[in-house]
Amino acid sequence: MKDKYVYPAFFCYDEGEEIGVVFPDLPGCVSQGAPEEEALRMAREAPSLHLFGMEEDGDEIPEPTRPTELSPEKDQVIVLVDVFMPPFREKMNNRAVNRMVTLPRWLDAEAKAAKISYSLVLQEGLKTRLGIKA
Repeated sequence: MKDKYVYPAFFCYDEGEEIGVVFPDLPGCVSQGAPEEEALRMAREAPSLHLFGMEEDGDEIPEPTRPTELSPEKDQVIVLVDVFMPPFREKMNNRAVNRMVTLPRWLDAEAKAAKISYSLVLQEGLKTRLGIKA
């Protein structure tokens, strides 16, 4: 697993204002934006999510094609997009997830009356059970 990836992208210009972004080495990884600054920002975000998913699934990460080996169409420009994964991985690993829990009705009533945060109690309990000090 690498920390930095650099992939060529086709920035696709058509009649409209939106700039489409396609990554030939990452099938299904597409984005768009306008103006160019927004398109570039979105072009960095899309492969971050795509590559994170591939890493999580244990998929093989393809080597990037050299820009000289690509043939853009007349309305396309090749842009090299760099992606730095450590901050994105940290963001994804720390995002909140919802989990359904089941407890007796009487316990739910007592906790609500005491204004207890279920999320906080569950997090504290899991950390204690797993021996996590953070």
